[in-house]
Amino acid sequence: MNLQRLRQIQPYLWTLPLQPGEKRGEVLLYGSAPLLESMDDKVLEQIAHVAALPGLVGAAMTMPDAHWGYGFPIGGVAAFDAERGGVISAGGVGFDISCGIRSLRSNMRLQDVTPKLATLADRLFQTIPAGVGEEGALKLDPKQLDQVLLGGAHWAVQQGYGNEADLDYIEERGCVAGAIPANVSELAKKRQRGEMGTLGSGNHYLEVQVVDRIFDEAAAQAYGLQEGQIVISIHCGSRGLGHQIGTDYLVMLAKAASRCGIHLPDRELACAPINSPEGQQYLGAMHAAINCALANRQILTHLTRETFREIFPASKLETLFDVSHNTCKQEHHVIDGQSRLLYVHRKGATRAFGPEHAMLPKRYRAVGQPVIIGGSMGTGSYVLAGNSGNSAFASASHGAGRALSRRQASARWQGKQLIGELAQQGILIRTRSMRGVAEEAPGAYKDVDSVAEATEQAGLARRVAFLRPKVCVKG
Repeated sequence: MNLQRLRQIQPYLWTLPLQPGEKRGEVLLYGSAPLLESMDDKVLEQIAHVAALPGLVGAAMTMPDAHWGYGFPIGGVAAFDAERGGVISAGGVGFDISCGIRSLRSNMRLQDVTPKLATLADRLFQTIPAGVGEEGALKLDPKQLDQVLLGGAHWAVQQGYGNEADLDYIEERGCVAGAIPANVSELAKKRQRGEMGTLGSGNHYLEVQVVDRIFDEAAAQAYGLQEGQIVISIHCGSRGLGHQIGTDYLVMLAKAASRCGIHLPDRELACAPINSPEGQQYLGAMHAAINCALANRQILTHLTRETFREIFPASKLETLFDVSHNTCKQEHHVIDGQSRLLYVHRKGATRAFGPEHAMLPKRYRAVGQPVIIGGSMGTGSYVLAGNSGNSAFASASHGAGRALSRRQASARWQGKQLIGELAQQGILIRTRSMRGVAEEAPGAYKDVDSVAEATEQAGLARRVAFLRPKVCVKG
């Protein structure tokens, strides 16, 4: 990205000045100069197009890990007011609806698991279904799947997957209201009936990690984290159902935009007024997909616990937090001194509520919401805490963010060689796809340390702990 096109407002905050005759809202970009320079110019083009959509409140924004995606850039944030003509866009949510990370803290320490680390890696790989189209043992009939789409993680707990205590540490307590299974196509449901409790492919993973460094002792204590402790992170979403919903609604939303006279600067930004029939229909389907993802991660949590207990009978895994990063959430935010209900699109961005927010569990209320910035096999991940002064509608980075496309990565690296190199670093990879490993090579992503530091310096969230990978299960 050419920084000469930008104007720096603060050390970690930039804006794209309006050109003569240009009609759009404000554009803000969070990050350091090196991070922004590493981004494709397409990011700037896409977020400027987002800023031209009707009903935008405040600015259209990118997080420090941004890279270009479908419609919205990944790492894009934008809020809209339904009462002022605001829109909802499938491109602003993403195809893998409610993709997110569930992190589990354990009572195990690195020295406890090291002697059986390879055994643990093998058993997790055998237990956790992962890969393109991979199905699990759970097969749902249409009625059961509709119950999943309505109940989310609550449904999973009721079926014996985990416990009630997990729900306190999941966004929306594990179930978002307003899901309408009837708005989900039969094809989307068919794709999902065998995919509950599965990891998927691409950048999804299950990692066994060790807390390597603590940055904020008070927040770490509240989160129950300490150096040398084993943590497990599960990164996945709504699988085939969410992808199909995204595909199904693109055409409908594009037609709605045309019917309502909405000019689309990019056809990938297909959208509809939130209060239109099409907007409400998409919302009902999207909420169903969010519940699907929350249930999916809850089932995977249960499978992970069972695997740990098989090898380490005294192990105990508690949910640290579960946060999504491909959603549109209805939230109240103070704008010009007044509380307004906004529809906040976060595509590849994480909600990051600050201390004392009413939606936080009591245990975390004094320090703020846990924020997970996921790494890429060999690079480590971060746990951060949300800040009260967050100026991006309580949003933060969700991961390192791609620096190279999957095609570029697979041309540069070989999966088998990468697995060997990571093993020499003490990181065990288990996968069904060598090409998938190459596509997700650590070098294909931005430097996660720089992203986490920039997220902190920009005031979005503050670093609490660095997690170093020990085992990574991928599709």
